[in-house]
Amino acid sequence: MSRSHPYKWWNILAFIAVIVVNILASTLSIGGRSTAAVSNMYPTLVIPTGYAFSIWSVIYLLLACFVVYQATPAGQAKTNVQSIGIFFILSCLFNIIWIFLWQYVYVELCVIVIILYSLSLSVVYARTRTPQPTRGEMWFVKLPFSLNLGWVSVATIINIAVALNKNEWSGWGLSELTWAITILLIGTAIAILISFPYRDSIYPLVFVWGYVAIAIGHPDHEKVRLAALILAAIILVYALWLFLARNRDRD
Repeated sequence: MSRSHPYKWWNILAFIAVIVVNILASTLSIGGRSTAAVSNMYPTLVIPTGYAFSIWSVIYLLLACFVVYQATPAGQAKTNVQSIGIFFILSCLFNIIWIFLWQYVYVELCVIVIILYSLSLSVVYARTRTPQPTRGEMWFVKLPFSLNLGWVSVATIINIAVALNKNEWSGWGLSELTWAITILLIGTAIAILISFPYRDSIYPLVFVWGYVAIAIGHPDHEKVRLAALILAAIILVYALWLFLARNRDRD
């Protein structure tokens, strides 16, 4: 296999485009409103408090490390980097489309796009789960996409909840509280099912971050707060178990 791969420059350009659009969304308020303002238009019991979204800064920093690493002679020669193919570019494209749709309050279309975003990241995630990765692969390939897919998974759940709220969905007669706890349980199942085959302790930790932020964001809804904290604790213990199990397997 060639030591070069054809997408390295496209990966860099796609990532730069994502950063530029994010900066424009923050500084110019695309659509005349901020990203948070759209969420506030359709409040639900599973929207986390504002600080939770600061995780994007960490994700983009790590993705920046990835695009640099994948362009280096050592990085681009890695099988898992070459196996990503066009899917990182697609994830960047869906990220950009989602931002514009969200800013202009096309919340329902956002659900479709963020699912496509999640699927493209899922392909990248699966293709980068190589056994016995080098230190460079661990920090600059596996870690960025564990965090990215983890948070987009959480964001997908939130996006769906917001879309249902916008359309005044009746919830099949169930209360908003019941649905909020159900959504948290579904998220917990997703965190476990995706991370377990790869013994990935990072992916579920993103859910812990999100669930704690949900609990903090809803101090007046005791049952939602308690459910979010209990599930966050369960996922945290599970993530620690995965970490120890992975290290034991290596030994």
